[in-house]
Amino acid sequence: MEASIQAVRARAIEECSQVENLEELQQLRVKFLGKKGEVTQLLRGLGGIPAEQRPVVGQMVNNLKSELEQLYDEKQAQLERLIQQKRLQEETLDITLPGRMPRSGALHPLTLVLNEIKQIFIAMGYKVVEGPEIETDYYNFEALNIPKDHPARDMQDTFYITEDFLLRSQTSPVQIHVMERQEPPVRIIAPGKVYRADSDLTHSPMFHQVEGLLVDEGITFADLKGTLQAFAEAMFGPETRTRFRPSYFPFTEPSAEVDVSCIICRGRGCRVCSNTGWLEILGSGMVDPRVLAKVGYDVDKVSGFAFGMGIERIAMLKYGINDIRLFYINDHRFLNQFR
Repeated sequence: MEASIQAVRARAIEECSQVENLEELQQLRVKFLGKKGEVTQLLRGLGGIPAEQRPVVGQMVNNLKSELEQLYDEKQAQLERLIQQKRLQEETLDITLPGRMPRSGALHPLTLVLNEIKQIFIAMGYKVVEGPEIETDYYNFEALNIPKDHPARDMQDTFYITEDFLLRSQTSPVQIHVMERQEPPVRIIAPGKVYRADSDLTHSPMFHQVEGLLVDEGITFADLKGTLQAFAEAMFGPETRTRFRPSYFPFTEPSAEVDVSCIICRGRGCRVCSNTGWLEILGSGMVDPRVLAKVGYDVDKVSGFAFGMGIERIAMLKYGINDIRLFYINDHRFLNQFR
């Protein structure tokens, strides 16, 4: 029995010395120490020897089992170190190579223009306010002097949700909300998304507007002209001139469209301005007294002006963009120009 134990030990050590990978080592471990392994068979053979010899032989077999377990553990650790060394050699990093800079994001051109508009009017003392994009028919139309039978409703194709609720077609309803909560003086701008059923090179079914409102005692059309002239010079340059053309809006009287001298040709006439030297940028006017009376203001004491502009329109003029859809298709070749 002792000779058999020594023979198993010699084979186990010899075969372990020839193992080259973890898979072979596992197979060897099973061969000698598994449930049907050679050491296990030695333990099962103890029943065939005299009883007085069993403790001694059993101790020899257990010592062999412990010796082989330690041998295989050391072999496994050695193989794992070799694998790690090989991996480190194959995956060596050259720390002298320049790093790869991550791609940084940038503000969208519409955000850039909106931020600039906000800064200009905040410097004039205006407060920025926002309102809901889903409005009632009352706030979007009736409170702005546009009753249900008013022909001005045909001027814009509105997205109705129900008969009384709709996606706002302008940010002017924000002015009504503010005036209902606040007594004059009121000096606000209301930027936000608006929705109209219109889509082509220069129109989008969803676009952005900034409405402005000033209500106080003694406000005149001259104040409106001075405010918008100051805005145009701040946005497009100090040489920019403005021109007011009579127009019609249900919630202002008198009303005017505002043009600026062409940003491209500086008023000399070119293809962009159709050789007129002027480009339209916004609509404006004195707040209709009926709108002020609707919110409870005393029209004998206060007056005001309002104006509204499309942010996309301002951005297209400022950056020379001829297709509004470029703002929404997420083309990096276009957006990267505004970093």
